[in-house]
Amino acid sequence: MPYLPPFVAPMRFTDAAAALAQVKAIYHQQIEHLRLAMQQFVAGETLPGHVRACYPFVRVYTTTVARAPSATLESTHLSFGFVAGPGRFETTLTRPDLYEHYYLEQFRLLLQNHQVELEVGTSTQPIPVHFSFAEHDHVEGSMTAERRMLMRDVFDLPDLASMDDGIANGTYEPHPGEPMPLSLFTAPRVDYSLHRLRHYTGTGPEWFQNFVLFTNYQFYIDEFVRMGREAMTDPNSEYIAFIEPGNVVTRRVGLAAEAVDAFGVEPPRLPQMPGYHLVRSDRSGITMVNIGVGPANAKNITDHIAVLRPHAWIMLGHCAGLRNSQQLGDYVLAHGYVREDHVLDEELPLWVPIPALAEIQVALESAVADVTQMQGAALKNIMRTGTVASTDNRNWELLPNNQPQRRFSQSRAVALDMESATIAANGFRFRVPYGTLLCVSDKPLHGEIKLPGMANHFYRERVDQHLRIGVRAVELLRAQGINQLHSRKLRSFAEVAFQ
Repeated sequence: MPYLPPFVAPMRFTDAAAALAQVKAIYHQQIEHLRLAMQQFVAGETLPGHVRACYPFVRVYTTTVARAPSATLESTHLSFGFVAGPGRFETTLTRPDLYEHYYLEQFRLLLQNHQVELEVGTSTQPIPVHFSFAEHDHVEGSMTAERRMLMRDVFDLPDLASMDDGIANGTYEPHPGEPMPLSLFTAPRVDYSLHRLRHYTGTGPEWFQNFVLFTNYQFYIDEFVRMGREAMTDPNSEYIAFIEPGNVVTRRVGLAAEAVDAFGVEPPRLPQMPGYHLVRSDRSGITMVNIGVGPANAKNITDHIAVLRPHAWIMLGHCAGLRNSQQLGDYVLAHGYVREDHVLDEELPLWVPIPALAEIQVALESAVADVTQMQGAALKNIMRTGTVASTDNRNWELLPNNQPQRRFSQSRAVALDMESATIAANGFRFRVPYGTLLCVSDKPLHGEIKLPGMANHFYRERVDQHLRIGVRAVELLRAQGINQLHSRKLRSFAEVAFQ
C-alpha cells in the first residue's frame, strides 16, 4: 500500500505569483515527505508501505488558436509563452527554488496571451528518492549494501522511460486522452540533468548563468579564472561572485560572505568537464565549461545544460584550417556545419539543416572587431566566415585515398574540429541559441601541424584575445535584450509554450 503525504486538491489561478506559490508549497510538501521517510529508513525503521511523493504540475485549457486581445506587443512577438492551439496542455515541475523566475515568466505569459486559468496540483509522476536529497545531504552513504538493495522495494527510483527527449526531438505523441506538453522537459528529466551537472562540472546548477561559453582547451579556462578573480577585486564590477569547481565561492570585494560559501571545498582533482561561473545578480553572467575533446562530451554536457534554459551558448575552440590562405591564429565564424560527429544522428537526422543565427553572428563579428580594433578588409583578413566540419575521428587526415578531404572540399568547409557541429545541433534541437568562433591552430592539409614550440607561441598569442572576444559577444547579446535571441527559427510547428 502506498505511503503518501496528505492530498492537496488542484487549484486554479489567474495570478502567476499565486500559482508559483502553490507549486512551491506542493513541491516542499512532497520532498519533505520523502526526506523524512528516507531518514526513518536509514535509521532502520519499518515504513508503513511503499513511499511515494509526486511532482507538482501546471495545466492550461484553451479553446482557440487566437491570443487574447489584451496581449502586449512584446508578448505577441516572442517565440514562446503561448500554446499551439486549442486543447489541454500540461507539464510537471521541479525545483521551484531554482526555476522561480523562469516559471513566473512562463506563467505570466500564458495568462496574458490566453486569458485562461492555470491549474496547479499534484501529478501522478513519482519523484525518485535520489532527486529528493538536499544539496549536502548524503544520508544514504551510511547504509549497508543490503539496506541499499531494499531501497527499490520501499522508494521510487529513477525511471528512464519518464525522462526521454521525445518532446524536444519532435517525436512525442500523447496517447488518446493525455494532455499535450507545455515544456520540452518533464520534471524527472530536469532533475536527472541537474544531478549530472554536479557530477560533470563540479558545481551546483544554481550557479550556472544564462550565457555559456564552451571550450576544448584548459588554456582558455586558466585565462577565464584569471579574469574572474580579477573582477572580484573591482568594487565596481558588474559581477558579484566567481565560482570554481567544488563550489568554491569568491565574492566581489565589499560583499559579505553568505552561508552557502562555507560548503565550498576545492576538489582533490578536477571533474571531467569543470565549470566556472562569473555571476551576475540577475543570472545573466557567464558560465564557462571545458568540455574536453570530442563530440560525445559536447553532446553530453549540452544535453544537461539545456534543462537550465540558457539564453545562448557559444563554442570558443581551436580548429584545423582547411584553406591555404588561412594563417595560424586566424578566426573562423561558422555559418554552416558538416556533421560527421554521428552522436546526434538518431535524435536529429542529418537532413535537418543547422542554420546560423543572425543575432549571434552579428555579435561575434562585432566582438572580433571591438577586441582586435580591425575593420573592413583588415578584419576579413583575420576572420573567415564559412562552413565548419566536425568529425568523431581525431586522426581523419590519416585515412587512405583522401576520402575526408574530398568531402570537406565538396562541402566548402574552411575549418574542422570535433565539437562545434554537435554543440550547434544540440542548440537547434533544444531551442538554445548557439554560435561558433574558432581559432586556427594548425593546417594539416598544408603541412603545418602542431609542434610544441609553435603551439606554445600560438596559445600565448591568441587565448587571451579569443576569450575576450567571447566575453564581449556575451556583453553585446545581453545589451540588445534576450527577446531578440529566442528566435522563431528554432521553434517547430506545434511548439511547447515554455521557453
